[in-house]
Amino acid sequence: MADGIEQKSSNQMWGGRFASGPSAIMEEINASIGFDKKLYAQDIRGSIAHATMLAAKGIISAEDKDKIIHGLNTILSEIEAGKFVFSRKLEDIHMNIEARLADLIGPAAGRLHTARSRNDQVALDFRLWVKEELQKTESMLSALIAAFLDRAEEHADTVMPGFTHLQTAQPVTFGHHCMAYVEMFGRDRARVRHAIEHMDESPIGAAALAGTGYPIDRHMTANALGFREPTRNSIDTVSDRDFALEFLSIASICATHLSRLAEEIVIWSTPQFGFIRLSDAFSTGSSIMPQKKNPDAAELVRAKTGRINGSLIALLTIMKGLPLAYSKDMQEDKEQVFDSAESLELAIAAMTGMIRDLEVRVDKMREAAGSGYSTATDLADWLVREAGLPFRDAHHATGHAVALAEKKGCDLADLSLEELQAINPAITAGIFDVLSVEASVASRTSFGGTAPSEVRRQIAWWRGKN
Repeated sequence: MADGIEQKSSNQMWGGRFASGPSAIMEEINASIGFDKKLYAQDIRGSIAHATMLAAKGIISAEDKDKIIHGLNTILSEIEAGKFVFSRKLEDIHMNIEARLADLIGPAAGRLHTARSRNDQVALDFRLWVKEELQKTESMLSALIAAFLDRAEEHADTVMPGFTHLQTAQPVTFGHHCMAYVEMFGRDRARVRHAIEHMDESPIGAAALAGTGYPIDRHMTANALGFREPTRNSIDTVSDRDFALEFLSIASICATHLSRLAEEIVIWSTPQFGFIRLSDAFSTGSSIMPQKKNPDAAELVRAKTGRINGSLIALLTIMKGLPLAYSKDMQEDKEQVFDSAESLELAIAAMTGMIRDLEVRVDKMREAAGSGYSTATDLADWLVREAGLPFRDAHHATGHAVALAEKKGCDLADLSLEELQAINPAITAGIFDVLSVEASVASRTSFGGTAPSEVRRQIAWWRGKN
């Protein structure tokens, strides 16, 4: 037990190389336990797998392995019960656990670090944590996609204006608009799955940077830890943080999608649009204006995108000038990932709740769908299809019709047949069959179009997709 007590007081992990302990400033800048204690479960899990392999290969005794595993499980229970005291003097999660293990089981604890380094140990812990976080993100994105599919099915026939430049363009259905977000978040989920596949390699056994001379079995530890296989180059293994960068990249893209959605929710919930009403669960009031119902949840989702993007840039900047293999700079790799993971989880959960709870104001969407001469393209298409005009001529004639309707202060469908024929004699009464917003959306039957029948087909495809 004396070894453990001494380690707690002065941290002898550097051995005899240094005559005195670190200065207070060095201790402060060097310590990472304030944030990397989040990796305790992964650190213990990796150590149990490593000790089991060492015993299987005859590198440590079965008796020492059993002591180590019992001690590690005791520490896990202490941490989860809130009884474990983390020490800044011990720098990081690895040394905190190792010191406590020495207290619990004595000299056998010192055998655990055989054939490994903190370099491959932290690479393992961090990779395990990111992999688990990606799996959680995949599940949360699936729930968000399911929420959109339900709303899309419910509103496959609900017409609304489609926008370009935030100006009314053509009528679409709200179901079709919802399916646009299904596509976005579906790509995010695919990126998550690809990232899990890319990083599914075990770092443990790479040691400091050159591997080890001990007869270890890296495939055994990889299998025990749920990895596909071990990494194939020890230098790259300890210097690689691509998995963290890929997580942050995915998080930034996904957060951008969430932010675009949040922006639409903010706009649509204004009295000027009035397309939706947010539930009280995702709104707040004003301290001075009693009539206000603010879309604060959506606004905060929008704001968290900047935070996540900043984390990606921070880690890219940390990594960009590092020579191989490990540098202490890489200690700064975790806080950005931890913070972004928390922000992304919260944003996805909030958005899933908002989409499931929001009230769609079908009447307001229908009213707005015909504004801004949204069926003008249908008029031009009719002139091409029925009157045989080249599209550019049809476009020109439609422009005249829009100008006339604007001058009269009416919709295109309110122009008389005589007025339309004065623009082009080929126009017949059949033109009125395409000038309603319902007829417009129903006609857009091309693959991936806004026609209700096509929206339902895409919903069915997504429901059958894993």
